[in-house]
Amino acid sequence: MQNYQQQLLGMFVPEDEIPEQHRIEEIHQREYLVNGEMRPWNGEVSEVYSPVMLPDADGVLKRKLIGTYPVCTETEAMEAMEAALQAYDNGRGEWPTMSIIDRIKCMDKFVYKMIEQRTLIVKLIMWEIGKSYADSAKEFDRTVEYINATIDGLKDIDRQSSRFEMAEGLVAQIRRSPLGVVLCMGPFNYPLNETFTTLIPALIMGNTILFKPPKHGTLLHYPLLEAFRDAFPKGVVNTVYGRGAVVTPGLMATGKINVLAFIGSSKVANDLKKRHPKINRLRAVLSLDAKNAAIVTKHADLKLAVSECILGALSFNGQRCTAIKVIFVQKHVADEFLKLLSEAVSALKPGLPWTDGVKLTPLPEPHKPAYLKDCIDDAIANGASVMNEHGGVTAESFVFPAVVYPVNEKMKLYREEQFGPVIPVIPFEDIEETIEYQIDSPHGMQVSIFSNDAKEISALIDPFVNLVSRVNINSQCQRGPDVFPFTGRKDSAEGTLSVHDALRSFSIRSLVATKLNESNKQLINEIVNDNDSNFLSTKYIL
Repeated sequence: MQNYQQQLLGMFVPEDEIPEQHRIEEIHQREYLVNGEMRPWNGEVSEVYSPVMLPDADGVLKRKLIGTYPVCTETEAMEAMEAALQAYDNGRGEWPTMSIIDRIKCMDKFVYKMIEQRTLIVKLIMWEIGKSYADSAKEFDRTVEYINATIDGLKDIDRQSSRFEMAEGLVAQIRRSPLGVVLCMGPFNYPLNETFTTLIPALIMGNTILFKPPKHGTLLHYPLLEAFRDAFPKGVVNTVYGRGAVVTPGLMATGKINVLAFIGSSKVANDLKKRHPKINRLRAVLSLDAKNAAIVTKHADLKLAVSECILGALSFNGQRCTAIKVIFVQKHVADEFLKLLSEAVSALKPGLPWTDGVKLTPLPEPHKPAYLKDCIDDAIANGASVMNEHGGVTAESFVFPAVVYPVNEKMKLYREEQFGPVIPVIPFEDIEETIEYQIDSPHGMQVSIFSNDAKEISALIDPFVNLVSRVNINSQCQRGPDVFPFTGRKDSAEGTLSVHDALRSFSIRSLVATKLNESNKQLINEIVNDNDSNFLSTKYIL
């Protein structure tokens, strides 16, 4: 084990041995975006250290400093909120009253400017959170695709709304209208993509935004601040920097936040919601905790199950809400499955983010290696073993994945969302055991079922569709495609995200109606023909 630890430590090479195209210059952010201005900041800053370690002059490994960003206070957060309120102006502001086609033009301008920053943002994703180059580039490109799909989705909604409906002697036009001020807070694991899956639809629907970047993955948003400033009217997008416990409670306590868009822990989400003085007025769009299970039955194709479970459990080191975080395997096939799973884990390539073919990278959270070791030690103390070679070996910020078996209800790994490269495996005899686990679980996002027996799968589908939001057959748990609904039950989510669902989540149906008589028909025709209203309109976006 010690030899392998030294081998892992050897991946942290001196800076001059890092390929030149992947080296990074320190970025010291001293400004933030509020009310259409890049305001200077001369106060406290937070240092950003990469999970990539570099040896110092004495050969001691230290996390590389890649930059700093402002640690603003509640004062600056309140200024940002006032700017957002003023830009919304009770629904009368330039942005919420702007036509759909003009909002789309603003978003197109933003995307153009965003793409100009691709190289730097991809590099910052790698260095800030340790994501591989391939996955960092994929995250950026997928985000651009998501924005374009959102634009297309809004066009679809607008086309469906560009007509009048008649019923019971009334004529009406029904459109979607914005909700107000949105506080948008994204996660560190997909700091660009997941953040933008709420921010972009909220923005394009006519809301004004307070945007707080995640703790890990903050600097990568800095190159986009000027794009936000230049593409949208002033006050429409405002940044909130600082410690969450300092800057967000006061914002919620004002009661002036209309929508909370948050991706993180249910504990934090509950705390934020409770601070709002009128919870009935607050709409929440939340993606929260998950402990997604895979169920491998004796009728499964074990090689396929292992392949998909590896993807599900260890993509980006298992740091995904949609990751498979516990595997149930039927006792009849447990030994063979564990052998194949352990071999597959051992074959995964560890390295730094830019290493060709790398599958395992350093972890961004400084406390995570110690937490994972504690989970493994707790499991061993309660009767489990690490099944794979080198499982759990830690080298500074790097942890080699551990397959832990047999896991039982006495262990932390049975219930806690480990959010890292540890794979708990639970043996079972009766399928009902897996259903009971999900019933008792506080989570309800997804499940993966591995079996080639149609009747067995059917017997699992029917209970699980009422316990989780997505049942995957012979495939890993995942979010995409973005046109599919993404949500969860219990503590796992509130609201639904997909391209179309997100546009609906950040808006409300409004209508203009009148009695269908000659006088009113003439009145409506005059408004429509003279293009006097952005709402009451039959313009058709192609």
